[in-house]
Formats: sequence, structure tokens, C-alpha cells
Amino acid sequence: MWGKNMKTELNHSVTVEYKSRSASAEVWRNFKKNKGAVAGLLLFGLIIVITIVGSIVLNYEGQVIKQNIPERLLHPSPDHPFGTDQYGRSVMFRIIYGARYSLSVGLVAVIIAFLIGSMLGLVAGYYGDWVETLIMRLADVFQPIPSILLAIVIMTAFGQSLMVLMLTIGLVCVPPFSRVARAAVLPVREQEYIEAAKAAGASDFHIILSHVLPNSLAPILVQCTMQVASAIVVASGLNFLGIGIPLPAPEWGGMLSESRHLMRDYSYLTLIPGLAIMLTVMSINLIGDGLRDALDPKLKR
Repeated sequence: MWGKNMKTELNHSVTVEYKSRSASAEVWRNFKKNKGAVAGLLLFGLIIVITIVGSIVLNYEGQVIKQNIPERLLHPSPDHPFGTDQYGRSVMFRIIYGARYSLSVGLVAVIIAFLIGSMLGLVAGYYGDWVETLIMRLADVFQPIPSILLAIVIMTAFGQSLMVLMLTIGLVCVPPFSRVARAAVLPVREQEYIEAAKAAGASDFHIILSHVLPNSLAPILVQCTMQVASAIVVASGLNFLGIGIPLPAPEWGGMLSESRHLMRDYSYLTLIPGLAIMLTVMSINLIGDGLRDALDPKLKR
């Protein structure tokens, strides 16, 4: 019996590997059919390229944060395509360099939330009983609290820095991940190959990582894309309130906050950072929508 179960598990592993390759190709084909998702992917790729090139080419001290009072508040022109701010700094350089803050906060925060929230959800869904009740009730406690309010409390307690901002937003995003992961595990834990792995003597840790997680990953990946956009908005909101990354770092929300009193006469100072946030979040949401549709089993019919 043990040998039969072991053979079943090995056959399942080979089958899963083959199916994962074909499934990935099918997901990509479905994704390409969504023009909005492709446009979002191209736009987000362009933002990534500009961010990387800007981080390499631009001099932070000399071009991004250095004040140049004689050239303060210049409207957009060939010399300064996005104009200059109240300290004579190029808005274009600050927008390009500031993208690294928004993107890094969004990506790192979601990685933290994915690692913590998904593992909690997987454990809750796999074991059930009191473990599931405990984890889900804890998630219920924090879920109703507005994310930006919870982030304000944590940032106020631990201080302002890029690392604290990443950890704060990552922790704020944990409850949604745990709920999505738990819901994805419920239909998987009853499958025959899970029973075969248990009968073969595999540990719960091995089963969760090797069998449960790969087969529950689709909705979690969609949640990742959605939460990246949400994390960028929350980070911008915190910086707008002055409790995010300390100035003079060119974070987009901080740029909005610095120039809000000048928006009547120098609207470009708020319009351009606002557009940067909008386009980035829009591109990520388009990717998330396309990924969700591509992974939807109904599309296979």
C-alpha cells in the first residue's frame, strides 16, 4: 500500500510539472487577448525601465535634491520639460528618481504581506479547526480598520524611514492575503494527491509547500498585483500627510504635499506627480485584471 501511494505521489508530481508548463502557456495566451492588460504591461515595463535608467544616470545630490533658487518655479519648457519647483529643482528628475521609492515600497511591502499572509492562510486552510478559527478571527480584527489609519498608527510609533514604511504597509496588507490564501486552500486540501502524500509519510510542511501552495497560487498572484497598486496609494497618502519618507526625498506623495499651496498658480507641481501615481496604479490594475481573467477557469470552456 505504501509503495502504491508513493507511486501515486510521484506520478502526480510529474503530471503537475507537465500541466504547469502547458497551463503557463495557456495563461499567457489568454493574457495576450486582453488588450488593456497588454497595454498595462507595456506601460508598467516602460516605468520600470525609466526608473532603472534614472537611478543609474541621475545624481541624487546634484540633480535631484540640490536647490537652485534662481530657477525656482519655472513653468514647463524645453530646458525643464516638467518645470521646476519652489526650490528650483527639476520636477522631471524628481519624478523619475521618485519612482524608485513608490515601486520599491509597493513591491517589498507586497512580498512581506505575501510571505506572512499567505503562510497564515495556507496553515489556516490546511489544518482547519481551532487553528483556522484563531487565524481568521485575528484577521477579522484588523480587516475593518482602514489601512491608512492603521499605517499612521504604526508609523507614528516606530518613526519615519523607508524601511519602516515598507514593513508598515506590508503588515497592513497581511489580512487580505490570509483570507485569499485560506479560501484557495479549502478545495485543494481534499484532493486525492494530498491524501496520498500524507499516506506516504510526507510532513505537513512538505505537503503545504510542494502541493497545496502551487495549486492555490493563482488567486494569490492576482491578489499580489492588486495589493501592489494599493500599497503605492497608501505610501503616497502617508507621505502626503508628512509621516512617510522624510524630505527632501522625491516621493510622489511628498511632492504633492510640498506643492499643494502652489497649485492655483503652478498647477503642474501637483498635476505631474498625480499623473505619475495614477498611471502607475492604473498599469498595475490593468495587469491584475488581465491576470485574473487569464487564470479564470471559466475561460477554458
